[in-house]
Amino acid sequence: MICRKCDKESVQIAVDYLRRGKIAVLPTDTVYGFSGIVDGRHFSYNTDKKIFEIKGRAENKPLIQLISSPDQLKKYTRDVVPESLLEKWPGPLTIIVHTYKKGGDVETTAFRCPGDEWLREVIERCGEPIYSTSVNRSGSPVLDNIREIKEEFGNAVSLIVDDGDKKGGVPSTIVKIEVDGSVAVVRQGAITV
Repeated sequence: MICRKCDKESVQIAVDYLRRGKIAVLPTDTVYGFSGIVDGRHFSYNTDKKIFEIKGRAENKPLIQLISSPDQLKKYTRDVVPESLLEKWPGPLTIIVHTYKKGGDVETTAFRCPGDEWLREVIERCGEPIYSTSVNRSGSPVLDNIREIKEEFGNAVSLIVDDGDKKGGVPSTIVKIEVDGSVAVVRQGAITV
């Protein structure tokens, strides 16, 4: 299905698809992204694996998780994130933090609170973070033309939300909170850190 972001019901349409474990192409404040709901308390859809398959991407390269507000980060990590970074949210900054699995295993997870208000509303209504990764085949350029996205991936995803072309969209800047609390820049992107 294809709907336009400007359509009155577009938020609810996106939420309905995501909460059923479907993969959608959603506009963000940077570029279009493949999105799927992160497995939560009430469901386990493994949408990350579906996205890896569509992109042809190795599963050892984790996906960014989008959250609806900066304060949600505290639910997922005990890391102390400098206020100077949190002040850049909502916006095109991804922060990698240490997260803890049941059993005490520590891993890292990348979170972003996007600058797009429409997208934050979708995430909030989903009740869980959503995955996001650029719309392209792994190793190929990011697609910024909505017609090309529809032609290339229209049959691979359940929903495309059309917000026009995203020419010149720059991916988010990525930083990592190290074990000692220092901040390392992983990728310089849309904002300078």
